[in-house]
Amino acid sequence: MSTLASWLDERTGRAPAALAERARQYALHCEAAGPAASDASPTSTANTLADAAVAALGQVLSQAGDRSAALDLLVGDALITLALLAQAETAPASLGEFARTLLRPERLAGRRLAT
Repeated sequence: MSTLASWLDERTGRAPAALAERARQYALHCEAAGPAASDASPTSTANTLADAAVAALGQVLSQAGDRSAALDLLVGDALITLALLAQAETAPASLGEFARTLLRPERLAGRRLAT
């Protein structure tokens, strides 16, 4: 089990199973794909989770706009929260700057999870 998988398991253990599993799927996909061009640190859990959030939200935008997008929308929100938590745990002094990077165009160009 990867470090990221362990980290997620510790922090999503009380989440609904479908939400936790889908978040894990996005996160591990982004981890396996390697760092995005926007990553400040290729091994950063926070950056991987932020990339996973972008992938989830990109999936939402590619869907029909009906209820089928609900899980990915919730997962995108959860992954952003988890990315901020990871940053706060490892480098709290730079949390504000990290939060601002979540809105940068190069981050938002992000990734998609193949479904």
